[in-house]
Amino acid sequence: MERKWSLFSVLNYIFLALVGFSMIYPFIYILAYSLNDGKDSMQGAIYFLPRQFTLDNYAQVFDNARIWKAYQITIMRTVLGTFLHVVLCTLMAYALSKKTLPGRSFFTFYIFLPTIFSAGFIPFFITLQKLHLINSFWVYVLPMLFNFMHIIIIRTFLQGIPEELEESARIDGYGDFQIFVRIILPLSGPVLATISLFIGVAHWNDWFSGAYYVSNKDLIPVQTLLQEMLTEAEALSNSMQRAAQQGGQTVGGVGGAGATPESLRMALLVITVFPILCIYPFLQRYFVKGVMIGSVKG
Repeated sequence: MERKWSLFSVLNYIFLALVGFSMIYPFIYILAYSLNDGKDSMQGAIYFLPRQFTLDNYAQVFDNARIWKAYQITIMRTVLGTFLHVVLCTLMAYALSKKTLPGRSFFTFYIFLPTIFSAGFIPFFITLQKLHLINSFWVYVLPMLFNFMHIIIIRTFLQGIPEELEESARIDGYGDFQIFVRIILPLSGPVLATISLFIGVAHWNDWFSGAYYVSNKDLIPVQTLLQEMLTEAEALSNSMQRAAQQGGQTVGGVGGAGATPESLRMALLVITVFPILCIYPFLQRYFVKGVMIGSVKG
């Protein structure tokens, strides 16, 4: 059967294609710029493909020992923080999904209250200081263990699981923890993958905690290091341009190589974004299903 194309369908596809291209093109531009010689890139006209292909930008970025340390901190906080967050939120959501839980409404309101009222940055900083979390790795993990919306999404999903499964398990002698591990968790794959994606991306992209709660340079994550390098690269680029203008010369590279502050910045951007781009497609099929089931029901 031959498909009929209406004017609306054609315009709709064109519009969606333009929107999709506008979202993808910045990644293409950054990748092409990072793979091009830094001095040559300063001439402009780098749009889709590198004009003078080189890996010097990435070689110089990875030659920095701070990058490897920052990556280690970021991976550790993302893996550990995501695991603990999902476990604790799922346990709380499982308890709140039971109508027989004493004080169920009170506990729901109690965990909802901090979501709409916040004491502010200074009281939060003082609390972290009193808990000895400042300049500690755990300042990345512990404050992000709780999220009310994640608990509600998981709770709504769990409420859709038939109670007969738990009743039959109790007849077989299973306790609450065995039911949770052997029945609830295997059936909760979509919503757990969705929440893992939410909190994992939040951990990976967080630069604020490292910038304001950690002064030890060996404990900062890669996003905080990126923010510092962007600031330093911008300042260096401005000083180089002023020196070039005063001396009547063109702006040179960094350390005698073809790399420039801007090209190094583009390479570091690719390095920080690449892991998320690799992981997201594998979780995307769970994403819509987990969010819809966890938000529509109930």
